[in-house]
Amino acid sequence: MMNRQQTQLTIPRVKICGITRIEDAIAAARAGADAIGLVFYAPSPRYVSPRVAAEICASLPPFVSTVGLFVNASRSEVEEVLAAVPLDVLQFHGDESPALCEGYGRPWIKAVRMKDDVDLHEYAGAYQAASGLLVDSYVPGIPGGTGETFNWDRLPDDLSLPLVLAGGLHPGNVADAVTQVRPWAVDVSGGVELDTVQGRQGGIKDAAKIRAFINSVKKRGVAGV
Repeated sequence: MMNRQQTQLTIPRVKICGITRIEDAIAAARAGADAIGLVFYAPSPRYVSPRVAAEICASLPPFVSTVGLFVNASRSEVEEVLAAVPLDVLQFHGDESPALCEGYGRPWIKAVRMKDDVDLHEYAGAYQAASGLLVDSYVPGIPGGTGETFNWDRLPDDLSLPLVLAGGLHPGNVADAVTQVRPWAVDVSGGVELDTVQGRQGGIKDAAKIRAFINSVKKRGVAGV
């Protein structure tokens, strides 16, 4: 198994998460996103039904990966989504055990909310079958998409799994994040959204912010060669 140091990229992969509209998926792909995220967690303002998610996936050009985000979903719920939506990767953002993350015939990522007492080496050992660990900010009662950053100094350099950095990233800070953390990938949702849309917060992306975010990642990655 490769460790984090062996899987650091000069230019990290970019995932635009919380896609709810076909036009936002296409904007992400055109801007150079490597993956989009689809949220199958009903309380989230970024939730999409399997029907809408399938339509979004069908709109994508080649070589853009689709990631499905689940929060403490039952096995039958995940399988129901997989029967309708051609997901490439699964992302588990709740308290799922390793056993609940496995057995779907897809690569999967385990999200870790960075509480003060979190030991990422312990997580990497417990979830060693994962394709990577996604680290996100901890806000009580909110499983993700908080818009908050955390102290990146807490992230070890010798983690045994590739690291996906999330939590409060936006076009203005992602270059610094890439320089400091050197992650395998970065994951953004609220940081590339319109501020307000008809009183609804979350879910509607801003194409200009997506382009600015991805350009910042690429420019800083090249500068760090």
